[in-house]
Amino acid sequence: MKFTMAHNNFNVLDLEKSIAFYKEALQLTETRRHEAADGSFILVFLGDGTTPHKLELTWLKGRTEPYNLGENEFHLAFITDDMEAAYALHKKMNCICYENKAMGIYFICDPDGYWLEIVPQR
Repeated sequence: MKFTMAHNNFNVLDLEKSIAFYKEALQLTETRRHEAADGSFILVFLGDGTTPHKLELTWLKGRTEPYNLGENEFHLAFITDDMEAAYALHKKMNCICYENKAMGIYFICDPDGYWLEIVPQR
């Protein structure tokens, strides 16, 4: 028996704002979309064009309250081949929320408060 990772899900309040953020910050693009027949939800899958892993953004109709992320101790990590350019982009976007210079990594925060770790290619 074998299992393969497929996707992670983040629930979002403003789907278009989130899609735009992920496109600008991480160059993720929409690979698939599913809209409920009754309009109650929309699922958008984003990919990096390299790996099969996807980020699923879920929008729920009528949801207006921010999602409770608890202590936000979970995150997704992204490897970059140009840490300096990535850092400059994220600094310009004003989305860097935590830096660990000793480890050579930093985190950015998406519009809903999810943390994304940026790691240099090693």
